[in-house]
Amino acid sequence: MTRRLIVMRHAKSDWSRGLSDHARPLNERGRRSADALGTWMRETAHAPDQVLCSSAVRTRETLDRLALPEAAVRFEEALYLAEADGVLRVLRHAKGQCVMVLGHNPGLQEFAARIVGAPIAHPRAGDYPTGATLVADLDIEDWIDLDWGTARTVSFVVPRELPGV
Repeated sequence: MTRRLIVMRHAKSDWSRGLSDHARPLNERGRRSADALGTWMRETAHAPDQVLCSSAVRTRETLDRLALPEAAVRFEEALYLAEADGVLRVLRHAKGQCVMVLGHNPGLQEFAARIVGAPIAHPRAGDYPTGATLVADLDIEDWIDLDWGTARTVSFVVPRELPGV
């Protein structure tokens, strides 16, 4: 059975308000980027049926602006600034056929690099900028079987490549 994984870093956040890291919202560019990513996901039929989202304000706002079709959403404190191994642990409890994890760097960049069997052929995959999104397929029966090097890259996009950003 093939499962699909979408690994998205939150859109650009606003550092100007003096808020705590967890409370930072998106800035104007981040809002445009999240809107464009949502359009891209709908147009390419990359719609998750489950979303595992960090509890931070900027990840929640990114998710809201994606305007995705109905998906089961679980806000995970464990994804806030999680390292790659932490992301893997959370995903092993997923239930959906197509699951999106929405979180932060540097953990997501390392996770994305390690989860695929071959390097992601994109010049920005190494730094995983805000809004970077990997879509990958896995031949696993259950998410508990998720392991390093088992995914195949389907697509990788950064917001600056999309119209409207």
